[in-house]
Amino acid sequence: MTYAIIRTGGKQYRVEQGQTLVVERLPVGDGESVVLEPLLYVNGSEVVDGEGLAGVSVEARVVAHERGPKLRVVKFKPKRGYKRRTGHRQELTRIEVTTLGVSSARGGPAPGSESPAPAPAPVAADAPAPATTSAPTEATTSAPTEEAENGT
Repeated sequence: MTYAIIRTGGKQYRVEQGQTLVVERLPVGDGESVVLEPLLYVNGSEVVDGEGLAGVSVEARVVAHERGPKLRVVKFKPKRGYKRRTGHRQELTRIEVTTLGVSSARGGPAPGSESPAPAPAPVAADAPAPATTSAPTEATTSAPTEEAENGT
């Protein structure tokens, strides 16, 4: 069973390929695709997280933009004549997960594949060594501390 944990809108969701879910409003038009940020990827018994997530892609298609149910907010203080009633409808986006898996298109190595460390560049024998200069910094010429000013 393949699934991923993604983060969008400050919340985390467990998604599978083909699943439809409602998330907070995304700044993308209807029918367009959006790349979601994976936090964890599970493929059978293989679990990918941390550095290996560079090769995991989760893409979704925006199905529609919706508004949530009306929430009533009532404020009341007895014996003071204070009553307030307001409402709120959350802006939401319905998305369908289209692609869920390991892809080499994101630039990282596939999870589980070990790539050898790059070899250091050769240095020519007649090349001059890089010059290092040490200029005085503000940290070495700092202002007197409070203890020195007070005489303690």
